Amino acid sequence: MTQTSQARGRGVLWTPEHRVTTVALLLVVTLIAFESMGVATAMPTMVAALRGEALYSWPFTTFLVASVVATVLSGTLGDRRGPGPALLIGPVLFLGGLLVGGFAHEMGLLLAGRALQGFGAGILLVATSLLIALTYDDRERPVIYAANAAAWVLPAVLGPAIAGFITERFGWRWVFLGLSPLVLLGAGLLAVVVRRLPAHLPSPRQRRAGLVIALGAAGGVAALTWAAQHPSAVALVYGAAGLVVLGVTLRRLLPAGTLLARPGLPTVVASRALISGAYAGMEAYLPLTMTSVHGYGPADAGLPLTVTALGWSAASLAQGQYPDWSRERLLRLGFVLVSAALALFCLVSQPWFPAWAAFAGSAIGGAGMGLAMPSISVLLLRYSPEPERGFNTSAMQLGDWVGSALAIGFGGVLLGLLGSAARPAVPMTAFAVALVAAALVGVLVTGRWPDRVDRR
Repeated sequence: MTQTSQARGRGVLWTPEHRVTTVALLLVVTLIAFESMGVATAMPTMVAALRGEALYSWPFTTFLVASVVATVLSGTLGDRRGPGPALLIGPVLFLGGLLVGGFAHEMGLLLAGRALQGFGAGILLVATSLLIALTYDDRERPVIYAANAAAWVLPAVLGPAIAGFITERFGWRWVFLGLSPLVLLGAGLLAVVVRRLPAHLPSPRQRRAGLVIALGAAGGVAALTWAAQHPSAVALVYGAAGLVVLGVTLRRLLPAGTLLARPGLPTVVASRALISGAYAGMEAYLPLTMTSVHGYGPADAGLPLTVTALGWSAASLAQGQYPDWSRERLLRLGFVLVSAALALFCLVSQPWFPAWAAFAGSAIGGAGMGLAMPSISVLLLRYSPEPERGFNTSAMQLGDWVGSALAIGFGGVLLGLLGSAARPAVPMTAFAVALVAAALVGVLVTGRWPDRVDRR
């Protein structure tokens, strides 16, 4: 690549026509990330203060269910009206959720706040992707996706520590309330961006998903997640029922051929589910492995996840400097690196293998995700007809959540059948082998692409 091309890649975010959009996008991403990391840290204190220990998992599940519903509906709204309405509605709902949660005096209100936060976040995740499609061209998109990845790093590294400090010094309510002024700023910036958008012309080719289908998908994901968090014979039953419901709804919510990973768009959506699920499975159980197998303390056990965030950001920034690199090859390389990281996870689950390899695996896997995730987003827009971008974007995000829920739930089942949280070596070995197999499937399916793709 020439020096001129590299300079163009670095400068596209801050040109006069892109500057406000870039700031708005990065601020929204950072706020959603801080909220996610902060709430997880402060949740034990919140739940204890509201006497809701028996409902500890519900704030997470409520957020997830609302996000799934919002993602599906936001895709339909985006295809019908463009991203503008969702970009205006999403911050309002997210802000309302922060205020309701921050002033909650009992668990019911906290759950209502989490539902509003999840709905707002789900709407924004799809709408911001559509905004990127409208604002940045095919060669510019790797740069903005790299910046988005970097915007997640600071919350991932500092979010838990900041949330812990705020909770101890000022109270858990300020984990919510402290973000509110910044959300107002983000909403104002997005309002400016929306005014600059071209008029949206709906097409009769649109694919739509209704509220019933969205609720079915959300219920299936929630049942799987809850079953994974509360393993039992009963959980196995309703988890299986959720899986059936989810399978039925996915036929309406995913592009045709996704479950078979047919070349083209179906492979892109399937890749997001495969790589997200495989890596989320490792991230969910690696701290447990470090604690129970290698004797790490709670704080040190989470350090590999910080290494993941750093590797992810570094690789994403690197690919953003070279917009002409083949996204198909980068995606396949991402699967290869994630496969290597999962193989190391399999070895680290054994007490005789050195624990430091977890840090190496996290760096390798984070780099793989940093290459793969922006490539998936770029390819999704490249393969999507413009009238179906909302539907396909929501399908990609839904695949992410479903893949992660299935992987984490499967890990919980193996943990209950083959061992326990105190003795995770055997179940984690079996689990890691399954995750490696899923990543290798990704390596295989991403080797098949159409000969020609029209760039939009």
